[in-house]
Amino acid sequence: MLDVRRLRLLRDLAHLGTIAAVAQAHAYTPSAVSQQLAALQREAGVPLLEHTGRSVSLTPAATALVQHTETILAALEAATATLAAARTGLSGAVRIGAFPSAVPTLLPAALVALGRDHPALDLMVTELDPVDMPDALRDGRLDVALWHDYDIAPVEPDPGVESVRLLDEKVFLAVPADGPPDATIASTRDAAWIVGSPGTLCHTVATRVCQAAGFTARVRHHADDFTAVLALVAAGQGVALVPELGATRPPADVRLVPLDVHRRTRIAYRRGSGGHPVVAACVTALESSTRAYLASPS
Repeated sequence: MLDVRRLRLLRDLAHLGTIAAVAQAHAYTPSAVSQQLAALQREAGVPLLEHTGRSVSLTPAATALVQHTETILAALEAATATLAAARTGLSGAVRIGAFPSAVPTLLPAALVALGRDHPALDLMVTELDPVDMPDALRDGRLDVALWHDYDIAPVEPDPGVESVRLLDEKVFLAVPADGPPDATIASTRDAAWIVGSPGTLCHTVATRVCQAAGFTARVRHHADDFTAVLALVAAGQGVALVPELGATRPPADVRLVPLDVHRRTRIAYRRGSGGHPVVAACVTALESSTRAYLASPS
């Protein structure tokens, strides 16, 4: 019989790439992870790992086993959801992940509603960049996440994560108000740019938007908070991309030019857990808070 905990480690190795990363995600030592994977290989009776120097890769048999593992883990999540639905009332810790511009806009009303309707829930919010959310959901650091991608930088579906659509936003080019009135991405070829930190989705999107216009952005500043980004634009420090949720109160010295680019937000959770009453309550609250936010006066 294959051990589910060891299967989870193999699945995480397939996603994270190194034994050290798996160890960090599970608060194990690399040696302990290696020992567990070796035990799994003995249980399987076929080679699962190939070692090349200090690196390790999965064999074809291990890759196939990871696909089965995703199904097994989803079934366990569904079983847990069924048992939770049989209990009376909702209680316990709920770990919610959100990207920065959702925290002051979409999240507060949802938290108020959840606290009012289910006072035994212990709601905990963590602010994360979207690139980190699938890993956080898979390893249990999050239960629900407000996650997004962009149409110009779509994210491949994660086999361990399910989601429901929540919101599509316009993306704006933020430029100094005293600049040319007919600003376009192409017209910013020689301008300084303010972009997100390297490795963030915002950084990737800015890079791709400029590449699509035929140039490489000349980056002057890195900033991840859109309030700071807009302040830098207002100070004449460059131009930037800002989605609607990040541009709710732009400074008077900033002009927002709508682009044919959209940010797409979804509510994500572990595959199989959508029927869990806590997850369902979070989805309902977030959908309601988003409708209310969109209906409120600007």
